[in-house]
Amino acid sequence: MANKQTYDFNKTIKDLNLTDLKSKIQEDQLRLKKLEFAHAISPLENPMNIRGLRRDVARLKTELKKKEMGI
Repeated sequence: MANKQTYDFNKTIKDLNLTDLKSKIQEDQLRLKKLEFAHAISPLENPMNIRGLRRDVARLKTELKKKEMGI
């Protein structure tokens, strides 16, 4: 099931333009910081959300770099 979600996520980010990608990265980084802060105060019910969000940010940054390089 996770592979399907990853595939759908990758498919949707390929359709975004540069400004949308940058705003999505900023938005997700802010969400990640909030999750990490909340986890530091009291443990989250599912800390794997932090890993998933961190990987999503990495995927977004990779796609942004590809578009900037023209690949």
